[in-house]
Amino acid sequence: MPGPGAGHSPRGFLTEEEKQNMPKVDAALLKRILSYLRPYWLQFLLVFLVILVSAGVGLLPSIITGRIVDEALVGRNMTLLVRLLLMAFAALAASQIISVLETYINAWISQRIIFDMKNEMYRHLLHMPHSFFTTEKQGDIITRMNTDISGVSSVISGTLSSIVKNISTVVTTLAALFSLSWQLALVGIVIIPLLILPTRSVGRTRWKLLTESQAKNDEMNQLVNETLSVSGSLLVKLFTREEMEYQRFVAVNEEVTRLNLREQRSGRWFHVIMGMFTQVGPLLIYFAGGWLIISHTESTLTVGTITATVALINRLYMPVQSLLNIQVDFTRSLALFTRIFDYFDKEISISTLKVGKKPNIDRGGIVYHHVAFSYDPDKPLLTDIDFSVPPGRMYAIVGPSGSGKSTVVNLLPRLYDVTKGSVTIGGVDVRKIDLDYLRQCIGVVTQDSYLFNGTIRENLLYAREDAGEAELERACRIANIHEFIRNQPNGYETMVGNRGLKLSGGEKQRLSIARVILKDPKILILDEATSALDSISENAIQDALEQLMQGRTSIVIAHRLSTILKADRILVVKDGVIAEQGTHSELLAAGGVYRELYETQFRKVLTEDAAP
Repeated sequence: MPGPGAGHSPRGFLTEEEKQNMPKVDAALLKRILSYLRPYWLQFLLVFLVILVSAGVGLLPSIITGRIVDEALVGRNMTLLVRLLLMAFAALAASQIISVLETYINAWISQRIIFDMKNEMYRHLLHMPHSFFTTEKQGDIITRMNTDISGVSSVISGTLSSIVKNISTVVTTLAALFSLSWQLALVGIVIIPLLILPTRSVGRTRWKLLTESQAKNDEMNQLVNETLSVSGSLLVKLFTREEMEYQRFVAVNEEVTRLNLREQRSGRWFHVIMGMFTQVGPLLIYFAGGWLIISHTESTLTVGTITATVALINRLYMPVQSLLNIQVDFTRSLALFTRIFDYFDKEISISTLKVGKKPNIDRGGIVYHHVAFSYDPDKPLLTDIDFSVPPGRMYAIVGPSGSGKSTVVNLLPRLYDVTKGSVTIGGVDVRKIDLDYLRQCIGVVTQDSYLFNGTIRENLLYAREDAGEAELERACRIANIHEFIRNQPNGYETMVGNRGLKLSGGEKQRLSIARVILKDPKILILDEATSALDSISENAIQDALEQLMQGRTSIVIAHRLSTILKADRILVVKDGVIAEQGTHSELLAAGGVYRELYETQFRKVLTEDAAP
């Protein structure tokens, strides 16, 4: 899992956050990770075999170099020299071809595993309850879905393969070194601590600088995202804060530049020092080999053996250094999987039964039986909601802001489940009704109309994919949006923009209503559905909505008195209960909560509507 400055930073260190959140390694976690690798075990086996072959073939050029010196050059044999050079070239070419094959297989495996995990994650998230999306940050969801799962590629093609490759390289190289000369092999190995200690010391400094730089980069990205988004840029302009925001950006950018320069300066000296140390090993081997030959201590030692040993020892240093970081790479890899599994383990608390019921909703009334609900266990929102809506009737729900009106209707399509009591349709608890069937029978138009970034046609067909052109036009005519669409250059192929930003609030709302009309639901929920419309637009579609509600069981959260007056019954929600219910005249006569709402809200709106 890449850390700050991935690609050029030392990977041998864990951040403080990583240390504090190190995953618990146990058999269950490892088994779960292996479950994603198991379908591709043959490909993994092939990769490991290719790595072993590559490690063996990689030795040949170094060994052949020794023969070139001893047999071809010293023996002055031009034919042998050409043959050995060709053999060395063939070994190098074979090694490169094998490396390409290994990379290809690794990439194929990692991409297939990513494909599997993304499919599983997306399906899982689609079925998460609505409460999950109201509490989780959208950025976190996208990060888990894309960045974290894509990071699995580096775990498979990087960490896992790197461990096998480095171990294979170290083992085969050590075997070759000791087979050539155990004395020179020991001399070459002695230099390894000189490579490790400065690497870790300088690496800690660079890692600290990179971590600070990443934090500042995050701050700069946050500033850019906030001020250059549609809403953010509008706010900056309205409050004339362009210069202030520019100065904030310059200050943060200055810090990022300063930290990057410090990190790069420390890196330059580090590379100089490391370049010197990597030459110490070969120099010591030349010295030890020369002494053994000159002093006649080792009669079998040749110049070619020394040359081959130097080539092999250079091949040994990097894999050893990488293996010393196995614990860090392994921890980061496990942490990556742990983050992904954390989402997989989130419970799908609202789901359908294996054999869900499908009652006749046309004839079924709605009953809320002593319903209680809370988002937070310590703060109950609804305590005793008790009412019933007969089939084919329209009930209006009113109440002070924040009283839980929307929550009441959200319990019907099971966007949330009750804490206590029950909600039934046709005498069947909604929790026992097939979830897809339940939601297909309910049409909802909310105050905040959401449109996908596509065409008008695509957004309408989201309700019914098989709807014909005539059905689309009929629904749009009822919602009083057809003329607007027809007057657009591209008609129904007009792009609505991100979240429908190319349309006005009223146009979005009417498209949303047309979409529900196209769905043709048995039960209709209007959650302040006309709030985004001006009086002219609202009046134009009010008759259409009444036609739509005709014969349907409807629950309307209304803010306009004209809508409330047409309800068969009015339910007043306050303090978590149905405080009052009755007709408009009955509730006014009672002189309670409804009359207070009427005096402070409804009559004022009615007066405004009547004003010229």
